[in-house]
Amino acid sequence: MIMNIRILFLGEIVGRPGIEALRAGLKTLKQECSVHFTVANGEGTTNGFGIGKNHALQLLKLGIDLITTGEKTYFKKDMVDHLAKNGKILRPANYPGGNPGRGYRIVEIEGKKVGFFTLLGNSDFPRTHLANPYIAAQALIERLKGECDALCLQFHASTTAEKQTMAYHVDGKVAAMIGTHTKVLTSDAHLLAHGTAMITDNGRCGSADSVGGFESEQEIARFLTQIPSRSQESWQALELQGVIVEIDETGKACAVEPVKVSVTMKRDLSVSS
Repeated sequence: MIMNIRILFLGEIVGRPGIEALRAGLKTLKQECSVHFTVANGEGTTNGFGIGKNHALQLLKLGIDLITTGEKTYFKKDMVDHLAKNGKILRPANYPGGNPGRGYRIVEIEGKKVGFFTLLGNSDFPRTHLANPYIAAQALIERLKGECDALCLQFHASTTAEKQTMAYHVDGKVAAMIGTHTKVLTSDAHLLAHGTAMITDNGRCGSADSVGGFESEQEIARFLTQIPSRSQESWQALELQGVIVEIDETGKACAVEPVKVSVTMKRDLSVSS
């Protein structure tokens, strides 16, 4: 009997609360939902802004199989060198070709080869000016389709229009188009007409009772005063958010289900955050 593949795409991990949410709940979630492979966006793991080498290694030890990034890929200096050495961390494939790291990875899951790639959108990212992600998606799909039984795209983009457009752009060509970046779990997880599972944004891992995983008071003050300040991680109501995509023997999605799991820590770490 041919087994369908179940892939968990976790939302952006926000700081130490996100890490502790993984520690407290990921193993049980994977067991209860029969997950074969886990992908997580690590863009905000290190204090909410980028990801450092040590935190990347920690995520892998906690049960993440593949880490994706976004516009903050190179924010931490130690990650610039580490990206070139660690094949389990992906940078957006539409960065310049000579940049450290890689934009795609092919892995074997339950006897099937699945290709994962990530792209960065163009809107509202003033620090980056990357290649057109829609053209890049076409090129990567053409390059990888002969090597893989299924393909999955994680699109790190700021606007819903970009992500929904990308979903229809790749419908039938990839098994999943998972949007990230806004850290809000959207209610539009569904299967498109030609077998692609999509969601505009798969949320976050960390505080659900917060502004994108950060303390609301600090975020409000910034909008009121226009004075730059550092966001503070929130420890309120920790959750694991994301989606599980099930892929059948044809390499297309046959199911997609949102994930929203509350977790309770065994120890209080908020005092030292």
